[in-house]
Amino acid sequence: MPDSRITDSPTAEENEALIGRAELDDLEAILAISNTDVDEVIHTVKDEADAIFTWDYSLARPALRKLYEKAKVGQWNSTTDLPWDTDIDLEKVVSSDQVAIAAGLDPNHYDGTVLESWGDKEWLDYGIQNRKWTLSQFLHGEQGALLCTAKITETVPWYDAKLYASTQVVDEARHVEVFARYLDEKMGGGYQINAHLRMLLDDIINDSRWDMTYLGMQVMVEGLALAAFGYMHQLTDEPLLKKLLRYVMSDEARHVAFGVLSLKEVYEHMSDAEMKDRQEFAYEAAVRMRDRFMSQEVWERMGVNPRDVLPIVMRDPTRDMFQQMLFAKIVPNCKKLGLLDRNDQWLRHRFEEMGVIQFEDLEDTGTEYIKFELETAG
Repeated sequence: MPDSRITDSPTAEENEALIGRAELDDLEAILAISNTDVDEVIHTVKDEADAIFTWDYSLARPALRKLYEKAKVGQWNSTTDLPWDTDIDLEKVVSSDQVAIAAGLDPNHYDGTVLESWGDKEWLDYGIQNRKWTLSQFLHGEQGALLCTAKITETVPWYDAKLYASTQVVDEARHVEVFARYLDEKMGGGYQINAHLRMLLDDIINDSRWDMTYLGMQVMVEGLALAAFGYMHQLTDEPLLKKLLRYVMSDEARHVAFGVLSLKEVYEHMSDAEMKDRQEFAYEAAVRMRDRFMSQEVWERMGVNPRDVLPIVMRDPTRDMFQQMLFAKIVPNCKKLGLLDRNDQWLRHRFEEMGVIQFEDLEDTGTEYIKFELETAG
């Protein structure tokens, strides 16, 4: 395993400019970002990107065309292919699923804290709320992916990429549909979008550069989602959710591969200054995704002040393992794209500070997506 000691920590000024706070773990600054309008239904983001036509219809990128062919035969119908008639006892499901999937927390870690008085009922209630919250953020992220992929279809200048992106628009619509339906029919509703996730989606959509849409959505957001879906799929025994996640993962792996295959070609020819901009964007995205998994909205709904419990949560080794695992797809993909080591290993040092660099030598999704095809596993 490579030496993960931090050799070039970011300055307070750097962090202030990139993530809005001087210290990575400044809890007060993290909690200061919250939804101010929980009843918001319509959210508008300015998008001034150019829509690009191309009159070159030749097969110029065989890897992207192969991905397009895979997408055409990998379509599934969420209405007929998933067992929506499955009866779900929510309390039984959450209590039988392992703690890591329900909460990512170890109750024994909270002896002597404000949660010491919690019994099985409170932890079960927390697990149910956290499940609703997690699936809700999946839902909102999938709508972000729907908008971003429609934008990529417009803005990417390559014919083969436009063809593939169009199939992802259909995939993302299906993902929004299944998560919304599951939350409504099986969980009795969900949560508003987390403020950190909303800020990240706003930034991705607002940027006019087409490769930044790829980097933010296809590599960072979708990469984290693929890892999170895989973790939940492995641990849950609920048959409808398990199959739903497996189907979604088959699509998501292609989506991440789409980003890796496209950006590798682009980034090989970028200057150090241009790459530094992309490295900073990737770091900002990683921090925002990390911050959102503190699930402060769940603690508030449980009647607990997040400021009283999150300092303890952040030191929970079970949660720390879960947080790190979420980056298992992102780090090797960033390495594949050359983002880790350009500019004196700038992003490598950021990932070292976040404690996720250990994943760098895992297989990247540029080829791994084939393992996720529906016929390869149940």
